[in-house]
Amino acid sequence: MSVQTEQLNELHWLMEMLHTIDVGLVVLERDYSIQIWNGFMENHSGLLPREVKGKVLFELFDEIPEDWFRRKAESVFLLKNKAFTIWEQRPYVFKFNNYRPITGTADFMYQNTTFIPLMSTTGQVSHLCLLVYDVTDNATHKMELEKANADLALLSQIDGLTKLFNRNHWQHCIEAEFKRYIRSNHSSSLVMVDIDHFKVVNDTYGHLVGDDVIRHLAKLIREQVRETDISGRYGGEEFVILLADTHIDDAVIFAERLRKTVEESVVIYNDIEIKYTVSLGIAEVEPTFSTVSQWLQYVDSALYQSKDDGRNRVTIHPKSD
Repeated sequence: MSVQTEQLNELHWLMEMLHTIDVGLVVLERDYSIQIWNGFMENHSGLLPREVKGKVLFELFDEIPEDWFRRKAESVFLLKNKAFTIWEQRPYVFKFNNYRPITGTADFMYQNTTFIPLMSTTGQVSHLCLLVYDVTDNATHKMELEKANADLALLSQIDGLTKLFNRNHWQHCIEAEFKRYIRSNHSSSLVMVDIDHFKVVNDTYGHLVGDDVIRHLAKLIREQVRETDISGRYGGEEFVILLADTHIDDAVIFAERLRKTVEESVVIYNDIEIKYTVSLGIAEVEPTFSTVSQWLQYVDSALYQSKDDGRNRVTIHPKSD
């Protein structure tokens, strides 16, 4: 076999490999017209090499942002260095459908793309090569993992029975609010709520009904608070509500509205109608408070004053002189 034949065979094998490789390969002229279009690109675009050859890329694929692509490519032509774009920055360059069986839920193919400068014999960058990698499996798995982690993080903050914040997360929130008060001196109020005679409910109807009553109160709290308020289950049948940027007078209006709503509502369990009431305490944050614990102690004292005074009422912790 002659040297020339061997070289022709090697060139043929090379072209065959580039055509069948499971990576997209595109070669562009300086004017962005397409010169080489391998089998991967043909299979996923449905366009044959002879159909795209000589045509400007942007005229065939209007999903490619021309300004962005030109900026990326021109730096490669100018600096003679490779450039990259990954799916986290831009999900795809070519919008191809996704046909992978495992990640079939993805609507399109996620891609990483490499921009490679191709030198002429004069040392100038005359062409641009694009390598397009299908990274749909990795992208989908990473997004699913991130979503699972986010769901777990949320679950770690939520009380399972009431779906309000649990005590740990709520404690974190009030500590952050207390620091914000020290910096900004914007007023905030704390409301503590406790179900009256809850032990009687449990003893009379059982713990399943008691759980229903707790869930019912949590639902009413969710309906009464603003999006900026932070509600949590403090423990047992006790709840706490942080009313940010709220003076004591407005906190009293909120607490009275919640108390009356509970008083007028009915929990129905297996045709049994159960009515209940709540006692509430309120404390507005003050400059004399040195710790969050002090704020909690005062709102707890106000709550138990409501209990001592006959229940189903709201008590305000008196401001310091």
